[in-house]
Amino acid sequence: MKVVLLAGGLGTRISEESQFRPKPMIEIGGKPILWHIMKEYSYYGFNDFIVCAGYMQHVIKEWFADYFLNNSDVTFDFTRGGNETIIHKKTCEPWKVTVVDTGVPTMTGGRIRRVRPYIGNETFMMTYGDGVCDVDIKELVKFHRSHGKIATLTAVRLEQQKGVLDLGSDNSVKAFREKSAADGALVNAGYMVLEPKIFDYIEGDDTVFEREPLERLAAEGELMSYCHRGFWQCMDTKREMDLLNRCLETGMAPWKKWKD
Repeated sequence: MKVVLLAGGLGTRISEESQFRPKPMIEIGGKPILWHIMKEYSYYGFNDFIVCAGYMQHVIKEWFADYFLNNSDVTFDFTRGGNETIIHKKTCEPWKVTVVDTGVPTMTGGRIRRVRPYIGNETFMMTYGDGVCDVDIKELVKFHRSHGKIATLTAVRLEQQKGVLDLGSDNSVKAFREKSAADGALVNAGYMVLEPKIFDYIEGDDTVFEREPLERLAAEGELMSYCHRGFWQCMDTKREMDLLNRCLETGMAPWKKWKD
């Protein structure tokens, strides 16, 4: 199953860092947060990624272009007048990474729509490239397959300005709206599983996925929530970046299930 990662936004709320690189490439613990998210999926056996790039998309492409080299012991042998490269040791993950330039001003729904040719007619996963979570992704997929609806999102209870969910007793999403400061409800943490029919709900580049598509899915009874009571943290600000770095420095990073 392919994993779509939204990584094209401007990251204006963390501009002290995003002026130099896309927000998903901002490092925590010495690696881009995008890498941490990919490691989460890889831990559960999902290794086929589609990165929806936009703002400074070349930075993402160049990082992956150099990834194998930077994670290997290499001899560059020029003694015979050429450039012979010998790889001695490699520690790269078994990843397939497709980086797609989905445009700078494109909205979240538009970015998903633009990578449709790389997904095909199959179920896929999607999340945002700026938040980490310790959700059991295999259980999330199992839950999605059990109900037969078009979309499943991961819901967490946090005081964040994310999409608010009104849930039914069977975990169906009855309504979806943007969060106000007065809310203390479950919020959309991403980590979604989507059927290819989702593309019928996205009109074009200007479509904000968290608005019309999710609101319509909720109204039609086609949006379900997987309630996660563990860790989730987005990285919208430098304060949140520092928080995630402290988690890694103190060995208290719940999303980091893999071994170094």
